[in-house]
Amino acid sequence: MRSELCIYDLLQNRANVVLDHEGHIEAPNWHPDGYLIVNGGGLLYRVALDDPQLDQIDTGFATTCNNDHGISPDGQRLVISAADHTGQSCIYTLPVTGGTPERVTTNVPSYWHGWSPDGTTLAYVGKRDGPFAVMTCPATGGDETQLTAAFDHCDGPDYTPDGQWICFNGERDGTVDLWRIRPDGTDLEQMTEDTAVNWFPHPSPDGQHILYLAYPEGTRGHPANLNVTLRLMPANGGAPRDLLTLFGGQGTINVPCWSPDSHRFAFMRFVT
Repeated sequence: MRSELCIYDLLQNRANVVLDHEGHIEAPNWHPDGYLIVNGGGLLYRVALDDPQLDQIDTGFATTCNNDHGISPDGQRLVISAADHTGQSCIYTLPVTGGTPERVTTNVPSYWHGWSPDGTTLAYVGKRDGPFAVMTCPATGGDETQLTAAFDHCDGPDYTPDGQWICFNGERDGTVDLWRIRPDGTDLEQMTEDTAVNWFPHPSPDGQHILYLAYPEGTRGHPANLNVTLRLMPANGGAPRDLLTLFGGQGTINVPCWSPDSHRFAFMRFVT
């Protein structure tokens, strides 16, 4: 399989390939200093936009990093999800330049997805006594709070840039839509209602849009290797527009991927 690391430009309405990699890499983040971060084979890599190649980031003992990783609002810390010491995915942070991971979540499995704009709180999904639910905890570790209930599965929580909402995808009775909820767990609102299976909402830094991944009707879970559609909707909900159909799914936009100016975003597509 080949992996194409791409950037979509909203001003030009087109995608460009940044790096064509013979192998499997996933889930790009966009650092404010102008480089991308991806994972592959349990490791993290930096990809400079002016010289695109995989430059491994030192993640210490964490060599089973999955595709739920990201960057702190100030650009100084990385957050990773890995299972090396716990057997199931656990959340850690470390310097953005690399170093020894510091454990954040006590309970596992925990899969990171969002960092509050003020840098104090992480949003993630965890499975405890029931299905996967949206959780939050202090970015330095501490007690977790479960925000969602009455869903069969939740995933992909990501903060709006004003910190007022957490957007996520939630499944009920086989239907997966986008939702949003206040960080204190109130004011749950449904944002999509169509036949697509909608995953991984990412609000743009300017607060204008939500980027997400639409799977074909009837898709179960968020598998790889399907024709999927990248869609853009207004930040407060409304009719989406299709940007691009591609071969991908799992690993395409699992984590925050917008450029700081909100004009571009990074994504993965795959070639078999």
